Amino acid sequence: VPCRWLCGPRRGGAAGPSAGQVRAAFLRFFEERHGHRRLPSAPVRPRGDPRLLFVNAGMNQFKPIFLGTVHPRSELAQHRRVVNSQKCVRAGGKHNDLEDVGRDTYHHTFFEMLGNWSFGDYFKEEACSMAWELLTEVYEIPRDRLYVTYFGGDPSLGLSADEECRDVWLRLGVPASHVLPFPLKDNFWEMGDTGPCGPCTEIHYDHVGGGRNAAALVNQGSPDVVEIWNLVFMQYSREVEGNLLPLPQHHVDTGMGLERLVTVLQNKRSNYDTDLFTPILDAIHKGCRAPRYQGLVGDADVGRVNMAYRVVADHVRTLCVCITDGIYPGFSGAELVLRRILRRAVRFCSEVLQAPPGLLASLVPTVVEVLGDAYPELTRNTNQIKDIINENEAAFLSSLERGRRIIEQTVQQMEPSTNFPAEVAWSLYGSLGFPLDLIDLMLEEKGISLDSAAFNKLVLEDAKRKAGGAQAGQPGNTNTHLDVHTLAWLQSSSVPATDDSPKYAYRLGQHGQYEFSPCQATVLMLYSDQSLHKEVGAGQRCGVILDRTNFYAEQGGQDSDQGYMIRLGQQDVLFPVESVHLCGGYVIHEVTAVETLRAGDQVQLFVDEAQRVACMTNHTAAHLLNFALRRVLGDSTEQRGSHVTAERLRFDFDTKGHVTVEQLQQVEQVVQDLIQKNEVVHMAEVPLTLARRVQGLRAVDEGYPDPVRIVSLGVPVENVLTCDSEAAMQTSVELCCGTHLLQTGSVEDLAIISERQLVKGISRVIAVTGGQAKEARELGQCLATEVDSVSLRMKQRITSIPEMQNLSKEVGQLTKVVANAAMPQWQRKELQTILKALQRTANTAIKKLELQQAEKAAQILLSKYCNQPVIIDTVPADSLSILMKVVNQLCDKSPGTSVLLLSPQASGEVLCACQVSKNCIPAFSAADWAVAVCTQMEGKAGGSPIVAKGSGNARGMQGALTTALEFAQSKL
Repeated sequence: VPCRWLCGPRRGGAAGPSAGQVRAAFLRFFEERHGHRRLPSAPVRPRGDPRLLFVNAGMNQFKPIFLGTVHPRSELAQHRRVVNSQKCVRAGGKHNDLEDVGRDTYHHTFFEMLGNWSFGDYFKEEACSMAWELLTEVYEIPRDRLYVTYFGGDPSLGLSADEECRDVWLRLGVPASHVLPFPLKDNFWEMGDTGPCGPCTEIHYDHVGGGRNAAALVNQGSPDVVEIWNLVFMQYSREVEGNLLPLPQHHVDTGMGLERLVTVLQNKRSNYDTDLFTPILDAIHKGCRAPRYQGLVGDADVGRVNMAYRVVADHVRTLCVCITDGIYPGFSGAELVLRRILRRAVRFCSEVLQAPPGLLASLVPTVVEVLGDAYPELTRNTNQIKDIINENEAAFLSSLERGRRIIEQTVQQMEPSTNFPAEVAWSLYGSLGFPLDLIDLMLEEKGISLDSAAFNKLVLEDAKRKAGGAQAGQPGNTNTHLDVHTLAWLQSSSVPATDDSPKYAYRLGQHGQYEFSPCQATVLMLYSDQSLHKEVGAGQRCGVILDRTNFYAEQGGQDSDQGYMIRLGQQDVLFPVESVHLCGGYVIHEVTAVETLRAGDQVQLFVDEAQRVACMTNHTAAHLLNFALRRVLGDSTEQRGSHVTAERLRFDFDTKGHVTVEQLQQVEQVVQDLIQKNEVVHMAEVPLTLARRVQGLRAVDEGYPDPVRIVSLGVPVENVLTCDSEAAMQTSVELCCGTHLLQTGSVEDLAIISERQLVKGISRVIAVTGGQAKEARELGQCLATEVDSVSLRMKQRITSIPEMQNLSKEVGQLTKVVANAAMPQWQRKELQTILKALQRTANTAIKKLELQQAEKAAQILLSKYCNQPVIIDTVPADSLSILMKVVNQLCDKSPGTSVLLLSPQASGEVLCACQVSKNCIPAFSAADWAVAVCTQMEGKAGGSPIVAKGSGNARGMQGALTTALEFAQSKL
């Protein structure tokens, strides 16, 4: 440095340095000239921080340092000066730019944050000097176009203006007219409601220049004057009570958006006009039928074509980065947000840009070309990114097309001046994942409104049904529980039991994904309000009995499938299947009829494959867990119940005592070994009498059908059936009607996140698998690091009562977090044991320090008031507890003395404590004494005739001392 931008060719013919050169110059400047350690970007999936959906700032990975929770022996703790370019995503959660993207030229869901950090090393002088040097000497930005802001103070918090920062800028030669103070909301940065915080200084750039003074436009939302760099000086910690305390170590955290910086250096007015985006915009134009991108916004952007360009360009960058870092479009958390991002991009591709399917995935190589040098992991995952985008786009486009046809058909059949039926909108939303905003938009274009009240009622019913969990579909659900009379009628009418064998018709595809065979069926009967029907009308919820089904009915502790059915010949009419239950051999599908449904209708069934595979994963994991528990706890350990959902599994078993930490670890290890072996899951139906002969078979006392299904891990069923075979003793062999994976390796991981005794002798464990298990382990490790940090600080010799109290409070807060975190249970127990001991240590230390402080203060007062009958004085004390101890000490050492002490606090409060000599009772009451004194200070008090305490306002303290003496004299 200076590099003069000779790092490589400019991409896209950009005027000025390329984005790659700008990024490289930033990293090289801090690494080579100022001794910073260059670190790679962290993945955008947060590690061990359940409060974040995505990494949204460069400082996220360094939070343990700022919070003081970093393990002192960890690599992270060794950092003093660090620089990097961090991948960031702001979509969902507190920082959510999703809906703004495309409307203007500067919002993004994905962006790069250039940052340099100091952890207890340099501070304001060096940070500002380095920033100014980089911007003006390396990047050669004209000085007269730069304005800097600093914190102007906040009297309500007792914070003065950051004149130190102001003076630094002035010494660097920034004109006073370009150094501007701003209040708390602009120039004071906070990590959260509590924790490290401090004043910041921002550097703003005037795009217009020309010698004008643009100070009046700074922080006013002007597109001409924009912030480019924020330097945060972490020097305070906001406590739970809201007050600020100085941090023991000062840190610097800076962040500069690469996109905005490149816009400045390439002399552009829009981020989308830089070479970070122009290659992607060009690729979009080549792949669609829309006019070329012109950078228009608002009303000038006719047809929202330019907005669509920006949406697609931004969102495909986000998709590439997130998928590479292991976040895939899904149904909850960050995965759900990414699904919405993908679908928003797809809609703009197809509806506005008139692009053919596949455009989004075709842009991936261009994104990789733009970002791959900085983030080589993108290059390694190009094909996977394209496959996932194509797969999700195809599914959504199919849903969109079908949804449009359903809306068109429904509107044509509606009576004039009526609302769009809520049950149709619900089936579109629930079964096809059709965006609600798109339903509203399409109806608005037709001048029609959705029946919102009815729709909200369906939403509420669905939420109640989900909240009910295992209770849903129990006897009492009038649409799914067939009573004895109904069953008798069905049987006497020769209505055949449902053939549900197609639920097992699935296989592993070439790429490891599960493929489910289609299923066609006939409606035999409909059931609603405890009676059978041949026909139900639109909008009714009913139970549908079919001759055959591939839906899994809730049984054996496994949740039912969900999905939808369509009538043959009417591909656009979806009947959402919300739950499935088995009753007397009949499988009842709970459905909301969007049109009239009749017995005899031919239907095709579609299972929600993602939910089914998740249930299969957790059910196979439950078998692994059952085997592992018996292996570790003994063969006498028997299953007492289980419940498998798409999210987690619950397993109840009998045990002679509490499960230890070591046993939990051993159970998880046994499961891990079976997963690593990737055993084949063998399944076969055999006569029940033959199955009962299998040695070591689990749960043979339950009622099972005949023939019964045997699930064996790693050993073919025919082998375990062989006479005298002990194969079942060495692996998991169970009678089970559930759906399972075909190989154990697909479980990926299992973590037991809860274990407790329901009643004496019966324990319950809850476990998660796959990605959830990995997240649980990451969170556990993060919390273990925090506990280690507290332990080390507790071992240090602390002589300050407030410092020890803060540490005690931190232990208490950490105890609550550990108790409620989704983390491995064995690790939770370990940490809880440590935290309990730390809390005892802290409490003991506080009492000891308070006693020492009290003894010292009492000795001073005894020397001052030798053998006097009354002692009234003011003393410093950190708490009412300490003040009371001082009083107790005085009275113990001088039994004939009555004592009242006041202690003014920094907050303006005055603490009061008193004790009356037993020789003076009943004429002299401590409670009356304290009330008289605290009333004088506009406060309150209470106690007994011997001891009392209270508080008041400092304004009345002198009068209170006089009152105390007069009261005592009147009683003695």
